[in-house]
Parts: sequence; C-alpha cells; structure tokens
Amino acid sequence: TCNFNFTSSVGSSSSATCKSRQHKEHASDSELHCTESMWNLRELGLSDLGTQQLDELVNRVLPRLSTQEASFSLGGQAAWRTSYLSTHSFFHNKHGESVYVSQVFSRLQPSPLQSVCTELQYWPVLVQSRGFKTLRSKTRRLQSGFDRPLESEGFTPSFMKGFLSRDKGMELESLDGLLKNKNIPDGQQDAFKRGFAEGFLKAQALTQRTQDSLRRTRLILLVLLLLGLYGISKTPFLSVRFRTTSGLDSAVDPVQMKNVTFEHVKGVEEAKNELQEVVEFLKNPQKFTALGGKLPKGVLLVGPPGTGKTLLARAVAGEADVPFYYASGSEFDEMFVGVGASRIRNLFREGKANAPCVIFIDELDSVGGKRIESPMHPYSRQTINQLLAEMDGFKPNEGVIIIGATNFPEALDNALIRPGRFDMQVTVPKPDVKGRTEILNWYLKKIKVDPAIEANIIARGTVGFSGADLENLVNQAALKAAVDGKDMVTMKELEFAKDKILMGPERRSAEIDKKNKLITAYHESGHAIVAYYTKDAMPINKATIMPRGPSLGHVSMLPENDRWSETRSQLLAQMDVSMGGRVAEEIIFGNEYITTGASSDFDSATKIAKMMVTRFGMCEKLGVMTYTDLTQQSPETQAAVEHEVRLLLKESYERAKALLKAHGKEHKNLADALLMYETLDAKEIQLVLEGKTLETR
Repeated sequence: TCNFNFTSSVGSSSSATCKSRQHKEHASDSELHCTESMWNLRELGLSDLGTQQLDELVNRVLPRLSTQEASFSLGGQAAWRTSYLSTHSFFHNKHGESVYVSQVFSRLQPSPLQSVCTELQYWPVLVQSRGFKTLRSKTRRLQSGFDRPLESEGFTPSFMKGFLSRDKGMELESLDGLLKNKNIPDGQQDAFKRGFAEGFLKAQALTQRTQDSLRRTRLILLVLLLLGLYGISKTPFLSVRFRTTSGLDSAVDPVQMKNVTFEHVKGVEEAKNELQEVVEFLKNPQKFTALGGKLPKGVLLVGPPGTGKTLLARAVAGEADVPFYYASGSEFDEMFVGVGASRIRNLFREGKANAPCVIFIDELDSVGGKRIESPMHPYSRQTINQLLAEMDGFKPNEGVIIIGATNFPEALDNALIRPGRFDMQVTVPKPDVKGRTEILNWYLKKIKVDPAIEANIIARGTVGFSGADLENLVNQAALKAAVDGKDMVTMKELEFAKDKILMGPERRSAEIDKKNKLITAYHESGHAIVAYYTKDAMPINKATIMPRGPSLGHVSMLPENDRWSETRSQLLAQMDVSMGGRVAEEIIFGNEYITTGASSDFDSATKIAKMMVTRFGMCEKLGVMTYTDLTQQSPETQAAVEHEVRLLLKESYERAKALLKAHGKEHKNLADALLMYETLDAKEIQLVLEGKTLETR
C-alpha cells in the first residue's frame, strides 16, 4: 500500500521514500506492498504554505476527477511499470528487473493530490532508491530504507515563490489597528500617537542629516581626487605632456626698465663707459651702420659676485628705453630632451619680433659651459648649440643685443666667447676706495644718518668689499641704531657693522678672567706700539680687547689709499707689526708665560716672508728667481728658501723687541687704557701715547 500524507509532511524533515518489497512466496493476490511514503513540501516548492492553503490552492487551480472517472481508473487493469535499478551486479544493471505494482489504496477516499496524480497518470509512483552518483544528485538524492534529516531549511524556487505569493498582498497595519492590538488605554493613546509622530520626524531628520553628510563626503572626495589628478599632472615622470608644453609654449614677456639708469650704478665707471656705446647702438643704429659698421651682437660681463653686473644690464635697457628680456641660465636646463633648446628659440623669436631689444642671460656658465662628450648626458649639447646658432647662425638677428653675466668666464665654451657672438667683454671689478665712497653715500641717502658721518673713513676700512657688501654694511648699521633706540645712524654704528662683517659679532657673554684680559691688553698694545712707531706701517684705525668671533681682541689698520703694489719696506713693516703681540707677552710676562694667541700673527708674517723669497725676488742670496712649487725643487734649494724665510722672521722679531723695550712706558699706558675702556680709536690711541689723559666716557 502506498499512502501520501500531506498533513504530516508539512514542516516535517523526514524524507519521502517508497520502498519496494520482494515477492513473497504463496502470495494469494500477488500484491506489492509499499510502505507509507512522506513527500516533503520542500521538494515540491510548497514549503511556504500551510495544509489548508495547499488543499484550497490545489482544489481551486487543479480540477479533481469525478467519482466515475476515478472508479474507472482505479478499477481497471493494473498498470505495469518497468524500473531499472542500480544493483551490485553489472548483469542486473544491463538487463534490468521487472517490478509489479498494483493499484491498491489504503484510504477509502483519495486525497486531492492523489486525484490529481491519477488524472495526470503519475500514479502509481516509482522512486529510484539507488542511482549513479553525480554532482547534481549529490545534495538531493534519496536513500531507501531509512530517513535522514535535511541539511537546511526548505528551498523554494523563485518562480514558484512568485506564483504562490502573487495574490498575497502585503498587509499594512494602520495606527488605530496598532493601538487596538497593543491594548493601549484611551488615556495614553494621544501620548502614544504624539510619541510615534515625534519618533517618525526624528528618524526622518536623522536620515536627512545622513544623506547631507554623505553628499558632503562625496564632494570632498571629488575635490581631493581632482587635486590629486592635478598634482599628478605636474609630476614629471607621470605627465610629460603637461610639463613640456607649459615650458615650450609659454610666452616670454619683456620687462620695461625705465626707472633704472646709469645714475643708479656706482663704483664701476669703466664698465659704464663701455656699455654707454651699446646704448648708443640701440638708440641710433643708423649712426654706425651708415659707415658700414655692424651692431655688436653680444656683451659679456665678467666679475666677482655682488659687483653689479645685473644692475648694469638693467641700466643699459633703461637708458636705451627698449624691451628687456631676462632669463637665467638654469631655466634652460631641464631633464627632458630638447626643452632647453626650445626655450632659447622662444626667447630669441620674441626678441626678434620686438627688436631692437636687450636679452640678458644671467649665470651664463650654466647654459654655455664647455661641451664635453658624456655618456651620462648624450643630449647636453643641444641647448648650447641652439644658443650658438641663434647668436651667430644662418639667420641674422639684427637689433637684438645679448648681454651675458658670469662669475666663471674660464668655464664658457670657446665658440661662445669668440667675436661675432660676444664681441665685447666687460670686466666689472670690485670698487676701489673712491667707488666704495660713492656706493656708501648712495645707500646712506636712503636712511637717516648723522650729517657728521665721513663715508670715506668707512670706505678706507672696507678693502675688498663689493657693492652688495657695502649695502649690507649700511643695513646692519641701521638695524643696530634701531636696537639701541637712536634716532639716526652714526659712525659708531657703521664701525660696529664693519667689525661684525669682518670679524663676527661681539661676545660680551664670554667670561674672561683678569689674567687673560691683562695678557690680551698687553698683546694688542704691542701691535699698536709697533704700528705707531714703525715708518712704513699702515695707520692705526682702532684697538680693542672685546672678544669678537674667534679672537679675544684685535688692532685694525686703515690704509690711506688702496695699495696696488707694496714696497719691501712696507712688507717688512707688516711683519714687524705681526710680531709685536708675541714680543709684548715675552717682555711683560716672561718667556715661560707666552700664550698661543700669536698663532694667526705668525701665519701672516710667515706668508709675507715666503712670498718675498719665492715670488717677489726680495732675497739677495736666492736672487730674482721665482719658485712656484717648492716640491719640484732640489733639497738644497728648499733648504736655502727655508733658511732665508727664517732669517727674515728672526730679524723682524728682533726689530719689534727693540722697539717695545724702547717704548715701555707708552706700552704700559696703552694697556691700562684698554683695560679701562676696552676699545680705543685712532685719536684716543694718539692721546695716550703722547701722555695725555682721556676724557671720561
């Protein structure tokens, strides 16, 4: 007997199996009894419905058989079915085995599903209890003889779920229904509704804030993304196109220099005179071309840093009132091949379009250095080759004056400095005493100064200063006056600024004991005494025992004029002044208490003596022969040079010693004055040495 029980199968986890039993001997009706089978609703896709809903659905959708049709179908001849079951033998698998199943029902009235199955001729049902194992049947095969639990909840195909729940609408519960279901008293219903409304509004506001925050976050991320893309576009390795096009296609704008003329350039009169000719070329070119001459193509300004080369180029453009194109040599040096040459073409193209004009290339050695064959930079020649072709190539560039400035003319390529490219080479040296006085007066006009200031005194003490150094000196003096709370700049601030630049700042915080201070006072007094009483020595500017920089004190000398050459007597006088410090320590404190403070003095004295012997020809024994490299000379020659240098130093030491012993009283008075006042200028030193008393400060 085979029975399908829907009621017990709803929510059940047992397997639906049908078991075939073997034929029993001596069976009267040859009936095949089947155990009661349980079909799981999960297999039919009906697990979401209950028993009543399932029966109602089947009765409504699928037609039932009438009683006569069912009797005819059930009372007829038994239907034979053949099933091939997998057995333990290959023979049985190949030939199969006939199974006879009779239509016998255990129930008097068939269920609706039984009727449906009868109509569709799917009854009786034979379920294979053993089959071949495949990937598809692995998880859903049925095993005969025992029930096994399901591995998971019921699974309903999506198409069946849509079919079954199509007429099942979502039940929306109203607020009044919610009040009734929750059994809320009448007195609390208004409060419940009000709380429900407030909660709804707060939830809506929170949702709105969340959405606004999300929009802001997206906007910020978008902005950051755009900024990141912009930054990547500027990276040379990631965006070659942006970098190169911005450098190649950028327009070169001229600069008008009407406010800069030769009046603003001081201390370089010779360079100004030579550049005045270039100004005449730019103002009136017909004056020179009428005689068959050609305009100069280039002017090379050569000189140390800070001498005013850039200012001179600006003054040329300002005097001629022509467009001024400025470029630095480093602007043409790029990591990409051809960028430097393209920028030079751009520069000269703009210059030719606005001729007459001035093109100024600062730090020319960066772009015009000597051409070398380097495997590291195989394309390094392109930029300078383009510059050479633009200055004097196949195409003329009439009316364009190129002014170049460099501190290293020896590093320039020979093809660049030949006539036809840079026709004029103007040297811009450091200013002399007259030029320094002019420069100081020019910058002193821009600040509030004491009318009694003598710029020539500062100029005499600033040998080797460039125009930039003098500008810095005046600025430092103005800052010092402001710190001290003064209304104007005096000579004291200018002297302070000069000493600060030459020797470093004062070290007033340095704690020096009385003994070292006494030794320093006599040491510096010894220098001053020798300088004052030696014939060809430089005039004294001031003496001080104030620590400044690495020194504990110093005596500054002030030449009356710049010395272009020095005599043997002047060199010996400088050696004697250098020896004065050590000699003073030896005379006052004894040979056992000399200090290391004279090391720099001995360095300068030895240098002068060696130059006199090896370069200046001021030694009778060695004659006028020069010895540039003593290591290349014979041992005898080296010994002779050393002997003559020792002799000069010894004679200088003895002269300084004799002079200080002869002026012992003046030496003591000057040392005492230094201990009292710390710093003495030239007039005060003269008063002390003459035996006069100083005014109380």
